[in-house]
Amino acid sequence: MKKYRIRVGLDVDDTLYECNSYAVSIINSRHPDEEPIKVEDIKTWGGTDRRSEERIKLYSDPEFVRTQPITEGAQEFVRKLSEIADVFFITAVPACCMSARAERLIKDFPFIPAENIIMGTRKDVISLDIMLDDGAHNISSSRAAYPVLFRKPWNTGLSGLLSVNSYDDFMHFCEMVRNSFSEKFPYLKNGGVLCLVGPSGSSKTEIASGLTEIEGFEKPLTSTTRPKRKKEQSDAYRFINEAQFIKEMKAGSYIETTVYSGYHFGTSDKDISPIVARGGVAVIPIDICGAITLKNLYRQKAMLVFTRRERPDAIKSIISRDIDIDDKTRRIMSLDFEYRNSEVCDVEVAVGDDTQSVVNKIVNLVKGNI
Repeated sequence: MKKYRIRVGLDVDDTLYECNSYAVSIINSRHPDEEPIKVEDIKTWGGTDRRSEERIKLYSDPEFVRTQPITEGAQEFVRKLSEIADVFFITAVPACCMSARAERLIKDFPFIPAENIIMGTRKDVISLDIMLDDGAHNISSSRAAYPVLFRKPWNTGLSGLLSVNSYDDFMHFCEMVRNSFSEKFPYLKNGGVLCLVGPSGSSKTEIASGLTEIEGFEKPLTSTTRPKRKKEQSDAYRFINEAQFIKEMKAGSYIETTVYSGYHFGTSDKDISPIVARGGVAVIPIDICGAITLKNLYRQKAMLVFTRRERPDAIKSIISRDIDIDDKTRRIMSLDFEYRNSEVCDVEVAVGDDTQSVVNKIVNLVKGNI
C-alpha cells in the first residue's frame, strides 16, 4: 500500500456533528404531547418514518447547521487523524447553509486548512485513499480506494460494505492501510482470534465448524437477533430479540457489534478472552466491520482470513438456503462489496466443495507451517 501521507475524506453530518439525533430532539420538543421519536426509528437517510419531512426540512435551516452539537471525541479524532493523513471535510449542504457549515468547521477544527473543506452533493467524483461516511449511497458510489461506512441505525439495510462502529476502529483501519507493507504477520501460536471474513455463501460457518473439531480451536458464543434456522443447533448462537440486544449493546455488553442482512450480531469479551488466555484460538465467522474492531483490540493476535468462493457458487449457496427471499436478495446484492474486503484481510483462502482442505490450510497458517 502507499507509503506516502494518505488522503482521508470525512463526511460531516452524523460523522463529526450530531444531525439526525439533534433533529429528533428538536422535533420531540415541538410535540411534547406525542410519543417521542427515536433515532432507532430512522431506517434510511431520507426515511419514511414519522415526521421525516419535518426532520429533513431542518437540514436546510442555517441555524440548525450553525448549532449542531459536535460529536463527543470528534475533535481529538480529527487531530490524531491529521497526524498521519491529509484530512478533507466532504460535506453536502444546501447553498443557504454553506457559510454556516464552513464557519463551524473552521472554528472547531482550526488545525485543518480551510481549503480542505469540500462542499457539494457529488461525492462520487472525489478521489481519495479512504472515505468515511454514514450514507450508504455515498459509500457504494465512492471513488475512494477504501470507502468506509460509519455504522448508524439508518444504514443497516445494506450488508457487506467495509464499515466501522467507532472513531477508534476507523483510526486503526487507516493505520492498517498506511502500514500494510510493514505489518508483521499475525502470531496466534500462543492464543488469539481468527476472524473468518468472506461473502455470504462462502462456507464460513462450515469452515468454523470444521476448525472447532480440532484441539485448540473454539467458537465463542455470539448473540444475534437472527431467527434460528430449521437445521441449526440451538447453541449455534445466543438467539435474542432486538429489544434485548439493543439494551445489552447500550449497557456495553459487547466488544463488537454489527448488522448483517438486517439482523444484529454481537460478541462479548467474556466469551473470547478466556479462550485466548488459555492459549486457544477463538474462531469467529464475522463481517468486516466486526473483524476490524477485533483486529483493533487484539492487534497481532488477530488474523483476518478472507474466504473466497467463486461468485456463481456463492450465489447457488445463498439461493439454496432456508431464508426468506428478501434476505437472499440482500445477500446477493452485497457480494460485490464483500469481495472488495479481501484487500484488508491478512490472508485469502480459496473455497471449493472440499471445506476440509480449507480447514487444514487455515490450521497450517495459524501454526506457521505455510
